[in-house]
Amino acid sequence: MAKEVKNVEYGLEKIFEGAQDFLPLMGTDYVEFYVGNAKQAAHYYKTAFGYQSLAYAGLETGVKDRVSYVIKQDKIRLVLTTPLNSNSPINDHLRKHGDGVKVVALWVEDARKSFEETVKRGAKPFMEPTVEKDEHGEVVRSGIYTYGETVHIFVERKNYNGTFLPGYKEWKSDYNPTPVGLKYVDHMVGNVGWGEMNQWVKWYEDVMGFVNFLSFDDKQIHTEYSALMSKVMSNGNGRIKFPINEPAKGKKKSQIEEYLDFYESPGVQHIAVATDDILKTVTELRARGVEFLSAPPHAYYEEIPARLGVHMEMMKEDLKEIEKLAIMVDADEEGYLLQIFTKPVEDRPTLFYEIIQRMGAKGFGAGNFKALFESIEREQEKRGTL
Repeated sequence: MAKEVKNVEYGLEKIFEGAQDFLPLMGTDYVEFYVGNAKQAAHYYKTAFGYQSLAYAGLETGVKDRVSYVIKQDKIRLVLTTPLNSNSPINDHLRKHGDGVKVVALWVEDARKSFEETVKRGAKPFMEPTVEKDEHGEVVRSGIYTYGETVHIFVERKNYNGTFLPGYKEWKSDYNPTPVGLKYVDHMVGNVGWGEMNQWVKWYEDVMGFVNFLSFDDKQIHTEYSALMSKVMSNGNGRIKFPINEPAKGKKKSQIEEYLDFYESPGVQHIAVATDDILKTVTELRARGVEFLSAPPHAYYEEIPARLGVHMEMMKEDLKEIEKLAIMVDADEEGYLLQIFTKPVEDRPTLFYEIIQRMGAKGFGAGNFKALFESIEREQEKRGTL
């Protein structure tokens, strides 16, 4: 199996202990996208990915400049937001980036303290601590900028028992396709520009108290044509993990360069969502029209037993079914994982999704990097961007 480099010699628990405790994070609260048509985007995510209607804000709730549809599946909440007039600054974001992630919201105990602690450590403010109230209680939110125009919103909802946030009403719909088994956000990957990875690693260390617990360089992540470098940042309890990618020199244009060209700045490249049964989830997603990257060659699947080593004994999934669905498998010292990646879900070749099932493994599929990037390069070649 490919080796993922730990920056210290002891286990992940010890690494996470190195994270500072001034910013306790309890999980991902929601992810907000700026999109050209929120109504249609919500329909797509419900139909293709099995999300359910949750909440709505717009003209009917007194919001005059934008509309937001909130959809949910297990612990995952997506907010899809569209401007309602040409004067909205959201249009600037859409004009430059196309549809994409604007907000990565983090669930905290104290949004005021989270803002104060990060700003005094160098974060650029996005939203001063704001109290939002309705008949269900109050929510405190605050926010800071991170790479590109992406922001982190800190959400304190301990005194709130409403559907989502004040200003939203419950969205009831007769159309709620069944879920596909998506559970929670496992990690979210950001792409940054040339030479910027270490800058943002330091930012997450200094501003948010994260630790860098895995690193990959261009000697590990490369094909014949392209390469990239990546470092994985995590908070102290390991619930929030943000890998950060930057391009590396290669014979041709890497996937990171393609993303930066079309998104026109750093931003969120992909969202990894967890499932307990990847075979069932991917089968259902394919049946609903979700497109995945092409399968690795048969030789890749013949090598799986050797890649998994002792973990092969605990593997319950059928290898023939795994190959049929084009799912990739890797292992680390802790166990194994199964993963697969969609094609970009926007017209621009930017944002995509990873479906991941962890069977003890804490890594990110280093043994799959070569096969994955060769598959991505085949798509880049079709687009004429390799």
